Amino acid sequence: MKDTALKTKRKFVRVDGRLREIVSVYDKTGKLIHKLMNPVMLEFYPRDIIQVIVGATLLAVPIAFTEETWKLGETLPNLNIFGLFFLSILFISVFVYYNYYRNKFKTHWSEFLKRILSTYILSFLVVGIILMLIQKAPLQSNLILAFKRIVIVTFPASMSAAIADIVK
Repeated sequence: MKDTALKTKRKFVRVDGRLREIVSVYDKTGKLIHKLMNPVMLEFYPRDIIQVIVGATLLAVPIAFTEETWKLGETLPNLNIFGLFFLSILFISVFVYYNYYRNKFKTHWSEFLKRILSTYILSFLVVGIILMLIQKAPLQSNLILAFKRIVIVTFPASMSAAIADIVK
């Protein structure tokens, strides 16, 4: 019977300014069997900003143009709007954690927070601009209604943005 006691070591390095992970696999005697360099998507680059904006727009456009969304903004209580905001942040956090930071959270928690906040804020801004352009976010006359509508549409748009961000 063959003993397969392999040991794996992981190390982060920068190559051409980008973070990479070197995974080295050793046998039980310490002999290197395999070495692999993987790109690590922990840091938030300008390219990621564009991907988040495009991803947010993908779902923001069809949802922002529906009358049901506009009426929901008028009728939903503030507590429900806060619930949608909280769920957006929660869903983005879980998705980002499991796709980027699962085994790297302790050393990269600040990048984790930056990616979550950037994704939500950029999505919120995209939705706000779209709703203002179609005159459904009355910022001057009814700030609360505008905010509620933006949060409602940002809920799916932010998740679309997080998914688009993972495409590399």
